[in-house]
Amino acid sequence: SRGIDIMSFTYGQLKQAIQDFVESSETTLVNNLPIFIRMAEERIFKGVQLSLFQRNATTATTTGARYLPIPTDFLAPMALNLRGSDNDKFFLEFKDLSFVQTFTPDASTTGKPRYYAQFDNNFFILGPAPDKNYTAQLQYLYRPASLTDGPDEATTWLSENAELALLYGSLLEANTFLKGDPDLTQLYQARFQEAIVGLKLLGEAKQSTDEYRTGELIRRKA
Repeated sequence: SRGIDIMSFTYGQLKQAIQDFVESSETTLVNNLPIFIRMAEERIFKGVQLSLFQRNATTATTTGARYLPIPTDFLAPMALNLRGSDNDKFFLEFKDLSFVQTFTPDASTTGKPRYYAQFDNNFFILGPAPDKNYTAQLQYLYRPASLTDGPDEATTWLSENAELALLYGSLLEANTFLKGDPDLTQLYQARFQEAIVGLKLLGEAKQSTDEYRTGELIRRKA
């Protein structure tokens, strides 16, 4: 393994570091560097709750319509509450899609929604469908712009504060692409996990699956 002493990466520096570690500047590898970096970013965002990547979105339900739009930058749910004209706010429980569909198998059934699930990349499904119009507020973890969206001089929060996780996550993808040494894959995986542990200590006070009571991310079941 190679020792490194870094504080942050620019996009260009990270691309060069990946090539240096795998000892290759082959054209197809270089062309795929942005993909490796985006996949590493996705690993990090799905593995760690970082409070600075939380947002709130407000929309409205429609009577009898059980689908609720998902924000385009959505990554994972944290809490969803509904509020009626009487300003009485209540929280829905996040469940598996099959649970919600089984709970209200008849799409025409309406009532005060109790559960929600991610139906696809664009919509949540509510169970049951709303019996009236509600104001819906979603708290969620969002996917920020990728380092690869900027020029070589660009930096992001991850490249400045989670540089080791970003590097080793990218190396995992690059070594897999190259069908490299399995021992290196194990090394990169171990280093990536070490970096993730550090991020968890930074970004998470505790683990939970009940955001509206504890303030933690609702994690999807595997």
